[in-house]
Amino acid sequence: MDLVLMTGKGERFTFPVNPEEVIISRQKGYDTANILSSGEFDFPQGDRIKEISFSSFFPKVYDESFCKGGKSELPDPQVAMNKLNDFLVMKTPLRFVISEAGINVPVFVASHQTTFRGGEPGDVYFDITLRTWRELKVAKTAGSSTSGGTAVNKKQRTDMKEKNKTYTVKAGDSLSKIAKLELGDSSKWNQIYKLNQKVIGKDPNAIKPGQKLVLS
Repeated sequence: MDLVLMTGKGERFTFPVNPEEVIISRQKGYDTANILSSGEFDFPQGDRIKEISFSSFFPKVYDESFCKGGKSELPDPQVAMNKLNDFLVMKTPLRFVISEAGINVPVFVASHQTTFRGGEPGDVYFDITLRTWRELKVAKTAGSSTSGGTAVNKKQRTDMKEKNKTYTVKAGDSLSKIAKLELGDSSKWNQIYKLNQKVIGKDPNAIKPGQKLVLS
């Protein structure tokens, strides 16, 4: 079973260690009214936002007994933690998938808590909460531009696609250094070079401070 977060551009982030449990919280909304001497009454409303939460960790050292994928696929704990921080501030929804469990929903990262434990140097523990996202339906009433004056429901679409990630070159930078810091893998320097060959020129080592490079 894999737990994966995917961006609107198809970038996949697979959690390397499955949590012991995944908690899915569902609630129904209610409005409560106090009617004179009769007391309080609940009036059911629409469903509330669903929350999905779990805890796990990013191991520093690969262990095939609990790590997903191969050793080369294990992310550096600091890079993985920074990726969750990036997801936390994103303005567009992600897609969360749990294979073999039938879960495939658009979400936002609502909270992310990190813990460092003594005696386990390098490992990064985390708690994460996701909130499901849904499009807002807007009803047009009579008097608006609808045929026959009937109400029409239309969806207000939110673009789940991300804008290209960019980086401005600083003094002392190299493509491999940028790839390590921004993409978590120095070997991806060639990917950056291919995307920016017109800007950089024929020599990938000839990047200059101030150049704006596309990373993805």
